[in-house]
Amino acid sequence: MLHGVRSFASAGLLATLAVAFPVPFSTSTTAATSSSTSASTDRLVFCHFMVGLVGDRQSSSDWDDDMINAKALGIDAFALNIGTDDFTNTQLGYAYESAASAGMSLFISFDFNWFATDQGSTVGSIVANYAGHAAQLKVDGKPFVSSFDGDGVNIEAIRSAAGQDIFFAPNFHTEDIDFDTVDAAFNWMAWPSNGDNFAPAAGRHVSVTDGDISYLSSLSGKPYIAPMSPWFSTHYGAEVSYSKNWVFPADMLPFHRWQEILTLGPRFVEVITWNDYGESHYIGPLSSPHTDDGASKWVMDMPHDGWRDMMKPFIAAYKAGATDPSEYVTDDQLVYWYRPTPKTVDCDSTDTTMSGGANNSTGQFFEGKPNGWNQLADEVFVVALLKSAATVVVQSGSNYQQTFQAPAGISAYSVPMGIGQQKFSVTRGGQTVLSGTSLKEITDTCPCGIYNFNAYVGTLPAPTTLDQLQPEGLSQLTAGLKTSCPANTLSVGTSTATASG
Repeated sequence: MLHGVRSFASAGLLATLAVAFPVPFSTSTTAATSSSTSASTDRLVFCHFMVGLVGDRQSSSDWDDDMINAKALGIDAFALNIGTDDFTNTQLGYAYESAASAGMSLFISFDFNWFATDQGSTVGSIVANYAGHAAQLKVDGKPFVSSFDGDGVNIEAIRSAAGQDIFFAPNFHTEDIDFDTVDAAFNWMAWPSNGDNFAPAAGRHVSVTDGDISYLSSLSGKPYIAPMSPWFSTHYGAEVSYSKNWVFPADMLPFHRWQEILTLGPRFVEVITWNDYGESHYIGPLSSPHTDDGASKWVMDMPHDGWRDMMKPFIAAYKAGATDPSEYVTDDQLVYWYRPTPKTVDCDSTDTTMSGGANNSTGQFFEGKPNGWNQLADEVFVVALLKSAATVVVQSGSNYQQTFQAPAGISAYSVPMGIGQQKFSVTRGGQTVLSGTSLKEITDTCPCGIYNFNAYVGTLPAPTTLDQLQPEGLSQLTAGLKTSCPANTLSVGTSTATASG
């Protein structure tokens, strides 16, 4: 649920080396070095999974679809983020059973928002309970263990209570930690920031690449878990006790970050996240069984499944040691995303953050538009995955239409956001390959009365079934709302998507 973010920034951080890719940008190259360097590597891809949101699951079968979908994507292991909830052990048991059946691996990521740093022995005893399980991820022959935060925890107490050697790869921070005591380290900050949990500010811009550099320097050759995340937006008001309201600039980040990772070539990558709906960086299905912590207000009708489609060739290339994902594109496809309204839309009169009484003990709550809102572009973002060159046409509303000559491979584009329908097409040799209208229009009114800076992600070919929140995932939809908000309003029948050629 409430996860929070802590920055790695330090006064000694190396100079900014942000990688800025122009749009359009293509991954297709002719350089010999861009091809796969080997058939396989020891590289692994993880995905962060919030166990705190699935406390109502009734059996291991409730985990099965997540395991199957993640494995099909190329995810090697879920990083199971756990706190101290009463249901944690039950859900871990279900998860490990399901993973073993699906051929997936798991490891525990201890969340030190809930565990105390003096609980090293407690952490180690939990590790011991699952270290011998068939689904437990082992690296270099050792059970893999990670964390969110945890700086200052007694690592020797963890190792002692675990009763065996472990591969400890925590989310410690480079300004605080002696990295001689760990086997690897995980960097959580997958978004550009000001170095202190918020969007970049004047004179304070910390890129994701800065984090890579800082961690790699501190690790001195030890393995690095590089972060990858497609988005970040959270908008909790006074209707919950964990009020927070900010965004990080993402826009074309889902595409650019994977290109950075292919160039960097770390041993591990962790996708943030599978199911943290509250911070809008989920790539897993909305229909995955979970409880509602209030996030349904900005998550309903906002599937992110298309990002999995976009990531799949990048993941395959990364694991093969390649820097060009083009050869891993197996079908023609468009993936597109955009926010549901322009950022200038005024929702103050109905937004849930304007009610007063919000808890701001963390300093992460802001009234009205989320902190950092002005750094997001009012654009529609498109990634073309093509077996051969084609023409891509994007029409946003009635005023903006642009045509792009897209190469074979993976290329990215953006057009100004227009109010109304969002239409896309791909043609090749005078024949229509893909065409369709998105299920979600861009509007100049406030969805459910709130500021919604989440992303809607669609694809061509369009899905034949809708990915929708289930009743448990909608249970807090109306809490704090000042306007009506009908549930699950998208209809697959409104799509005109076709595929041919």
